[in-house]
Amino acid sequence: MPIYEYLCLSCRRRFSYLVGVVADPGPLKCPNCGEEKNLKRLFSKVARLRDEDEVFESLADEASFAGIDENDPRSIASFMRKMSKEMGEEGEDMEELIEAMERGEDWEGEEELPTET
Repeated sequence: MPIYEYLCLSCRRRFSYLVGVVADPGPLKCPNCGEEKNLKRLFSKVARLRDEDEVFESLADEASFAGIDENDPRSIASFMRKMSKEMGEEGEDMEELIEAMERGEDWEGEEELPTET
C-alpha cells in the first residue's frame, strides 16, 4: 500500500498518509493543525526491499569498512549507525550507545574515552 508524503503549507509540518487501509478514511488533513486544503503532495523516497542474503553481502563488502578508524569512537559510532540501520536494529538503546560514543564517552556514558589528536 502506498504511503504519500505531504507538506501542510499552513503550519509547515511534513506528514505521511497511508492509502488503502480503510475503505473511506475521510478527507485528508494535517495531523498538526487540521488544515484540509492547503496541502502539497511531496515526492517520496523509494525503498527497495532486499532479502537477508543481499543485506549480508553488502555488509561484507570491504568498501563498507573504508575510512573507519578503529581507535576513534566517533568513527566506530558512525559505522555502528550504518550497520544498525542496514540490519534493522535501530532502537532507543542502540541510538543512546551511538550518541555516547560520538560524544567520546565510554559504553555506559560515564567517562570520556581517550581520543588521538
